[in-house]
Amino acid sequence: MSTALESYINRTVAIVTSDGRMIVGTLKGFDQTINLILDESHERVFSSSQGVEQVVLGLYIVRGDNVAVIGEIDEDTDSTLDLGNIRAEPLNSVVH
Repeated sequence: MSTALESYINRTVAIVTSDGRMIVGTLKGFDQTINLILDESHERVFSSSQGVEQVVLGLYIVRGDNVAVIGEIDEDTDSTLDLGNIRAEPLNSVVH
């Protein structure tokens, strides 16, 4: 997994956590247990009744045992999204 993450360094990534949060930021580093360091990060909070709220987090660490999915964000496509008009149910937590 760590060799796959090396290609994401200094790129914008989206992290979905096991508790259902979506965090977007620039991946600055990681370790052997997939603890992630994100810079310029924010959480996207989804709601079925109002647009997506973005909560600024800044420099942020996500524990590896809380990471469910990591993916690179296409910044051109992401910048064209009107997050204020997107409605979605919040993600549920991962059930083991």
